[in-house]
Amino acid sequence: MAPPKQDHYLMSAYGGDDEAEEHLVHSANTDSTQHSYLNSPVVDDDSVSVHQAQPRRPAHQLSLRRAAERNEARAAGLHTEPLYEYEYEDHNQNDYATNAYGYDEGLNDYGYNDNYRDQGSFTSLSKPYGRREYADDTDEQYRIMEKLDDSHRDREYVSRPSRGPSMYQRMRLMDEGDDEGDTPLQRASSLLRRQLSKRRSGAPDGAMRRSLLGNGGSSESYGEGNIPLQELNGGGDRHMASVPGDTGGSEPELAAQAAPAFGADGSSSFRTVHIGNRESNAQYKYKHNKVSTAKYNFLTFLPKFLFEQFSKYANVFFLFTGCIQQISGVSPTSRWTTIVPLAVVLAATAAKELAEDIKRHKSDSEMNKSTARVLVGSVFEQRAWRDVVVGDIVRVENREAIPADLVLLSSSEPEGMCYIETSNLDGETNLKVKQGLPETAGMLTPADLATLQGHLKTELPNDSLYTFEGTMVSEGGKIGYREMALDPTQVLLRGAILRNTDWIYAVAVFTGHETKLMRNASAAPIKRTSVEKTTNRQIIFLFAILLLLAVLSALGSQILTSRNRDQLSYLMLPEGEGAKTFVKNILTFIILYNNLIPISLIVTMEVVKFQQAQLINADMDMYDETSDTAALARTSSLVEELGQVEYIFSDKTGTLTCNIMEFRQCSIDGAMYSDVVEASKRARVVDGAVVGQYDFTQLREHMRGSERAAQLCEFFQLLATCHTVIPEQRGSELQDIEYQAASPDEGALVKGATLVDYIFHTRRPRSITVSVMGVDKEFEVLNINEFNSTRKRMSAVLRCPDGTIKLYCKGADTVIIERLDETRGASVQVTLRHLEEYATEGLRTLCLAMRDISEEEYRTWSAMHAKASTTLTNRQQELDRVAELIERDLVLLGATAIEDKLQDGVPQTIYTLAQAGIKIWVLTGDRQETAINIGYSCKLIQEDFSLIICNESTHWETKEFLQKKLDAIREGRGSNIDLESLALIIDGRSLDFALEKDVEVLFLELATLCRAVICCRVSPLQKALVVKLVKRRRKAILLAIGDGANDVSMIQAAHVGVGISGQEGLQAARSADFAIAQFRYLRKLLLVHGAWSYHRLSKMILFSFYKNITLYITQFWFAIFNVFSGQTVYESWSITFYTVFFTVMPPFAIGVFDQFLNARSLDRYPEMYKMGQKGVFFNVRSFWGWAVNAFYHSLILFFLGTALLFDDAESDGMVGGQWVYGVIIYTAVLTTVLLKAALITNMWTKWTVLAIPGSLILWFAFLPIYSIVAPKFRTSTEYEGILGHIYANPRFWLISALLPVLCMVRDYGYKFLKRMYFTKPYHIVQEIQKFNIPDYRPRMERFKKAVHKARLLQRLRRTRGYAFSQTEGGQEKVIRAYDTTMQKPSGY
Repeated sequence: MAPPKQDHYLMSAYGGDDEAEEHLVHSANTDSTQHSYLNSPVVDDDSVSVHQAQPRRPAHQLSLRRAAERNEARAAGLHTEPLYEYEYEDHNQNDYATNAYGYDEGLNDYGYNDNYRDQGSFTSLSKPYGRREYADDTDEQYRIMEKLDDSHRDREYVSRPSRGPSMYQRMRLMDEGDDEGDTPLQRASSLLRRQLSKRRSGAPDGAMRRSLLGNGGSSESYGEGNIPLQELNGGGDRHMASVPGDTGGSEPELAAQAAPAFGADGSSSFRTVHIGNRESNAQYKYKHNKVSTAKYNFLTFLPKFLFEQFSKYANVFFLFTGCIQQISGVSPTSRWTTIVPLAVVLAATAAKELAEDIKRHKSDSEMNKSTARVLVGSVFEQRAWRDVVVGDIVRVENREAIPADLVLLSSSEPEGMCYIETSNLDGETNLKVKQGLPETAGMLTPADLATLQGHLKTELPNDSLYTFEGTMVSEGGKIGYREMALDPTQVLLRGAILRNTDWIYAVAVFTGHETKLMRNASAAPIKRTSVEKTTNRQIIFLFAILLLLAVLSALGSQILTSRNRDQLSYLMLPEGEGAKTFVKNILTFIILYNNLIPISLIVTMEVVKFQQAQLINADMDMYDETSDTAALARTSSLVEELGQVEYIFSDKTGTLTCNIMEFRQCSIDGAMYSDVVEASKRARVVDGAVVGQYDFTQLREHMRGSERAAQLCEFFQLLATCHTVIPEQRGSELQDIEYQAASPDEGALVKGATLVDYIFHTRRPRSITVSVMGVDKEFEVLNINEFNSTRKRMSAVLRCPDGTIKLYCKGADTVIIERLDETRGASVQVTLRHLEEYATEGLRTLCLAMRDISEEEYRTWSAMHAKASTTLTNRQQELDRVAELIERDLVLLGATAIEDKLQDGVPQTIYTLAQAGIKIWVLTGDRQETAINIGYSCKLIQEDFSLIICNESTHWETKEFLQKKLDAIREGRGSNIDLESLALIIDGRSLDFALEKDVEVLFLELATLCRAVICCRVSPLQKALVVKLVKRRRKAILLAIGDGANDVSMIQAAHVGVGISGQEGLQAARSADFAIAQFRYLRKLLLVHGAWSYHRLSKMILFSFYKNITLYITQFWFAIFNVFSGQTVYESWSITFYTVFFTVMPPFAIGVFDQFLNARSLDRYPEMYKMGQKGVFFNVRSFWGWAVNAFYHSLILFFLGTALLFDDAESDGMVGGQWVYGVIIYTAVLTTVLLKAALITNMWTKWTVLAIPGSLILWFAFLPIYSIVAPKFRTSTEYEGILGHIYANPRFWLISALLPVLCMVRDYGYKFLKRMYFTKPYHIVQEIQKFNIPDYRPRMERFKKAVHKARLLQRLRRTRGYAFSQTEGGQEKVIRAYDTTMQKPSGY
């Protein structure tokens, strides 16, 4: 029996509002050739032909269709047990002709096939194929599969296939392997899961990265700011459709009607969250809400610290040496001379690491102790963030941070809406609108929330900021039994800030390290500097040399001992132990020569770095008085990296800009007005014409009485009315209004209108009220044509208080000017000149225009607009086409200039860093137009740059684009292409493809050829991936700087991370290696402190190796003379004190206080920074140059010293002996080393004097005391009685003075030759600095500025642009829901 035909669906029964009902009621006899008003096919029904290509559509619309079908079947008494009684037929059986508009001739407007109705069955085009009755009851499992798959499709954005067999037809081939004992439901679920598992678990890595910018694999992607809102009124289509008249349903009815919810396929790809029920959620053991950005904890400190320290080969070597010293009969020195200093070094390093990590723990503790309001029973209690758990209902108030990832329930705003600022997540400053479910939006008190019963089924924790899947299942209470879909519209992420909303209620779904913000972060990495790595490698080579010397010495001992054994009988050498003795001798000589690698080097480096970090902290030039914030080196381990940076990766919002938009200037009827006017630019009459600018005070005077008063009033009336801003009265005065603006530009324009007493203060769903110079005027808002990136403009159709209808329009000058009435454009050219001038100052510009509309024209257009707004296909395109019809013949009112306020000194800083050879990449979540505009403002992009803009939508298009541009550059290199004038602009979607394995090399090569790179609309994870790509494939030091939590992963991925203590919180500063208050301080941090640290540390390391090699190679020369017996020429503790006391201060003085150039010279000549990038001061060549020089000095000191002391008989016939000889050579070595320190010192301070001459004085004072005290305590008896044989010996004084001078002659000569004949750039600057030579460059700078302005005007005339950060779509729905005259609920 066929179901009876019905004339229409009563869509209002399913939650549609009256307006929607008017357009969703369909007649069964509607002409299938129906056209839209623009002669394009309009689909009035949700059912469409399978032959017609359709966009992906929300499946809840499909649910409505299926519910209507079921209702018809029930009404006819046909629908009994199974949900669908019909099997899909093969598509080839539906041979219907398709008409010219894509409709099947065999289908009526409902999508039913009349031929099938006559046969007793009906076709549902909610699925792509027709259905027929099953042959017998054995196919029950396939009917169940249809149910399951219907529920799956209802939850997703589905696209109807046009060809091929259905899923169920394919699955018939798979049922042979099922267990016969299973129930039909089990077998159906099993078969269906096999098909669906591929969708849900395939390619998680690549898919997850792409999902950051798109909605899975969907053809349509949404950013955080343009996720489509649900319908504000009614909204019944959000939940699973029920029968007409159902008010929520009972539990049995829910089981019978509702399709299974998200996750009901039985897979484990979802989690269950019980709302407000801690006990039920405890069984799942979800993560706590405590977060940590620290490097260590109590359990990991020791293993991580030891791993880090013993990854330094010097420490491994000293540990090995200390261990073999404990072997009896092996060590020629005391067994404690290595292990004790190593323990001291490790203890000092551990104390420094602990001190730095304790700071991180304190910062984390402050955040974890922040308070949140959690619902307990029916009362909200204050609890720390760390105590918030999954399932808690929390209350967040205006300007507070979101404590965890939440699902919004209700708010103080209409329809459960709220505003959030996500600049901490994605870098965007414009506010985002979020909206709770209609079913929960009415829960406005704790008592209401206490009645909420149910649970959430959500996706598993992931790092995708822009996607969310889940359902809310109500289990009674006020809502009843029903299921509601959740999407990103309801999700508030940790790190966002609640703005312009008094309060919200929400449920915690992800906490702590499972939140999307923390999933985008990474653990604090162990960073090692390039200087440390180079030092590590050279230590390996030094160890190889040491091992070679030990083997040669042991071999020499073996040969000479075996050759002269008959003369060495008094030594009682054992027989037959040659191999054992050889190995033992090797260990002995390793111990003897072990200080060839300085044991004090590591601790000296750590102390020097710590002091350099303190100098950074104490620098008053980097202190910000406004925020009372000084520069902070959170770790001292990376200070020298600051002097070698080649790439800077910077966030834009809050890093380069201040997150503040200000209305600065405007051009009205050819006259310029500005908030601040310089004296030289004030308006004056020249040759009968007015030139210059008026200030806003004069503007108010002109509005009260001048020839352009009418145009001025119209201009500011447009600013006060043409927008989607919501006013919030914060005080008793009219001026105490806070504006909720989805776009910061719109907020600035509305505030700008208040400067001339055009104060917008009230919004109702259909009207707005503006106080015009103290008189309230009400404007009826007839229509809003919203902004999008294609239109580049927005307009409002208003009925003014006098009854006239006006269209106000604002947008980019390129789109406004082409829509002007050519007969009324007297001031167009003047306005364009003003726009060029605004752009040269880096201001964001918009053009404003209007036109009067007749009643008849509006009536006609309004009907077209209403029809376009209800079409189900290509609605936005249809609305855009309608808007084009009325946005014509406009009259230009003028232009505005808004300042996206840059931080102080940003352009100068970027320009200077570019001169220093640093390439700057800006990675921002903001829109492309805004980012490019800021690029010009901050001098990252120069006016003569050629922009390479990559906005591709597929993998292959991106690859082809990059390859094509790269080939063009390669072909043009050396001819007409200047690589210094190229800039690459790439959006987030193209970047996602560019980071794929087969494209990343092309992208990187092209990007590194460009002077500047701007990546727009990127996610935090993409920022980190870009940094890691450059880090992996380029041998360069990378620095990342940002101020928000979205920058943390980028900061941690770079070699050096710098956080700005800005308006977006302290998350970046806490996770960074260095923290500063303003971007401009980066200039001194790198060019001065970085250059100093690199130079100082390089010199200190080289000198440390030099001084040890010079001393310990003399031990090898001495071994030649003592038959390689392992005898030391120096007393054991003197060897230790050489490193610990007598030569430790010069490296400290050099490492902390030396300056090869002063701060002013380094800042004035940024090119000096390139020496650090090239590794001029520390490289393999310089290391081995110093090592060879140390060998040379040891040769002179030992052999000349030995020659002078060969006959050391004194006047009384006595000889000094070995220890007198050793002390004299030791003194000569010490004096030579200290003279070398004096020669390489560039700047002498009191600390340098104390360190270099003071160390020599210390030795001469120490020797007599030690030679007397040590023998008495039996600590050392070697120096007993030698004092008189040293100080009274003239050869001691001769050798101590002569040999060091001889050694320094070569060094001084080499230094002279380098400076005079092989001059380096810094040598020249040193002379400019020393003789205070005037700098000629100021005149050159003035010339460059003139050229800069001329080129900028040329660029602007060629391609004028704009920047207007406006959320696309959804704003009209928001303003239609607001009535600011009504009292907002308090929430209690």
